[in-house]
Amino acid sequence: MTTLIICAFIAALLPYLAKAPVAYAMQKEGGYDNQHPRAQQARLTGFGARALAAHQNSFESLLVFALAIAVVLATNTVGQTVQILAIVYLVARVLFCIFYYLNIDKLRSFVWLISLLCPLGMMWLSIP
Repeated sequence: MTTLIICAFIAALLPYLAKAPVAYAMQKEGGYDNQHPRAQQARLTGFGARALAAHQNSFESLLVFALAIAVVLATNTVGQTVQILAIVYLVARVLFCIFYYLNIDKLRSFVWLISLLCPLGMMWLSIP
């Protein structure tokens, strides 16, 4: 269970860590506009736009993973396979962001699929 809780903690941090490249891109575009950050983000192109998309997708993915963690803990189905899926999810999410930043679209889509299938698999394994 400790592995799952650590994975949940790391997963909760990922969207905020993924914000750093967005802030960097915003800084390069005339400085970070703290009064209107969303308007500035909407004007980002290239790397900045990809970084913003990776950041936003990190929040979207977190919901599915958090639900999977809750289901696993509620059904007390913590096993080695579930823990491996949680770790693979985290690796896939980090790779997803990296591939998004580098504009490697096919690998990005592949690891996105992995990061979707892992929490779905965790929930599937929790069905009695």
